[in-house]
Amino acid sequence: MSLPAGAPRPAGRRLRIACIGECMVELSRFDPAAGSFGAAVAGDTLNTAAYLARLLPKADFEISYLTVLGRDPYSDWMQARIAAIGIATGTIARDPERLPGLYAIQTDAAGERSFHYWRQASAARRLAEYGLLDADLLSRFDLIYFSGITLAILDTPARAAFVESCRAYRQGGGRVAFDNNYRPRLWPDHATARAALAAHWAECDFALPSLEDERALWSTDAPEKAAGAAPEKALERLACLCPGEIVMKAGGERLWLKPAGAPAEVLTLPPAARIIDTTAAGDSFNAGYLAARLTGQPPPAAARLAHELACQVIARPGAIVEIDFSLPG
Repeated sequence: MSLPAGAPRPAGRRLRIACIGECMVELSRFDPAAGSFGAAVAGDTLNTAAYLARLLPKADFEISYLTVLGRDPYSDWMQARIAAIGIATGTIARDPERLPGLYAIQTDAAGERSFHYWRQASAARRLAEYGLLDADLLSRFDLIYFSGITLAILDTPARAAFVESCRAYRQGGGRVAFDNNYRPRLWPDHATARAALAAHWAECDFALPSLEDERALWSTDAPEKAAGAAPEKALERLACLCPGEIVMKAGGERLWLKPAGAPAEVLTLPPAARIIDTTAAGDSFNAGYLAARLTGQPPPAAARLAHELACQVIARPGAIVEIDFSLPG
């Protein structure tokens, strides 16, 4: 079944969306005096899956999460929490030898966040070993979504095989959404990251990069510094790689939008009224954009709706928060 980018669901059945990646135990609200944390379940692609599940009507859409957890009480709790959000968990594998990753989050007075991670041996690094990246499994879904973090936790052979799976998946009519979400510490070097991301931009229908990550990836070498710093150059580079529509986030009040086969435009957006915690700003934006596009909104309207959603999310602490937001119609 071929689904054009932005088309509404096929008549008569639910549209199936799979988000792929690593979910972790999130520790926040550290109180040194009490020695206590708040605990939650989060991770970039899981955050997007959660907001997709909240935005899209369950009668018309099914959101699944593809990951690997352990066989331990923490993983039991995480899978139960994911299911409680409204995400299908039938594609979560359970590894008897590994545990889920963990991270602690801190926010400064401006709401900007910093992270400390314990994830080097997380169960999610075995996504490929459990067949969760195989084309046969992906073919069950109409749209798949993943990020640069999803790629970074894979080894080199698994990343190469995943590119081939995405190519076969798209040739079969599936659609791919991808966010660069570049985290340098997860990659052996910039060249490896650049090559891996470029390969997946080439198999992408909805490109959802951030300018900050593009700059971090491309401003490390002197010949590329100007291209990495200029939004127009970053967009031009992405457009040469990606056959789909591109929405490049730029930290809040501007974004660059290039629909497939159409000229690029810059959207100016209203500033957030309140910023408490910027965790999941981009993840929630991605969910809002995809949800709006899949329910028939044109790209500029979808981008504005996504920005409104992200502004709600960053006004509250945590990655997956309660929102008062719905799509038009």
